[in-house]
Amino acid sequence: MASRRQVRYSPLSQDDDNGREDDLRFSYNPKALDRIPWKSIALALFLLSLGCLLLFLSVFIFTGHMGGDQSQAYGLLMLGILSFLPGFYETRVAYYSWRGAPGYRFSSIPGY
Repeated sequence: MASRRQVRYSPLSQDDDNGREDDLRFSYNPKALDRIPWKSIALALFLLSLGCLLLFLSVFIFTGHMGGDQSQAYGLLMLGILSFLPGFYETRVAYYSWRGAPGYRFSSIPGY
């Protein structure tokens, strides 16, 4: 691979801000962090409702109110737990953020 030995570099100017007084990377705007992530909240509500449904179905199979094997009930129980927990957590954070509880902000919910 050939190297470029004929390239002449010029030094940069000593002015770091290039004529700007403030750097936008370091400016803090608290309203920018409080955008409501609607898609994340919708996903959290979907996971919460799906988890509740799967947990109820597993309880109905365990108690004998629905037909099915115990292995099906354990599978529904595990899937219900795996979908209920993240949905409940994100819904709780969104609710407390909406209520204005100290320590909870919409910025702590990941946006998609």
